[in-house]
Amino acid sequence: MSEIVKERQEGPRWKIVKRLVTFTEADLLRTELLEEIDLQVKIHLMGPQNRRVFAVKTRLDPKSLTYRMLEEQRRSKEKKKKKSNKNRR
Repeated sequence: MSEIVKERQEGPRWKIVKRLVTFTEADLLRTELLEEIDLQVKIHLMGPQNRRVFAVKTRLDPKSLTYRMLEEQRRSKEKKKKKSNKNRR
């Protein structure tokens, strides 16, 4: 059986714009935000079983970012990892 492997696309972090109780409210907000250029929007179901909420998350489209900005983000991630590993010793 062949496996489908999806390549992970690195980019800026997802930011929660708003948490809503119903999916229809979240979908309306998503359609409003999708009108902006170079913005990715998704709805994420989160919370414990008895208090589920729909979080609307956004980020800039990684394809629209320049290579330099992505390199800066990678370097900052590496610095944080090195610092956290150094503190563990």
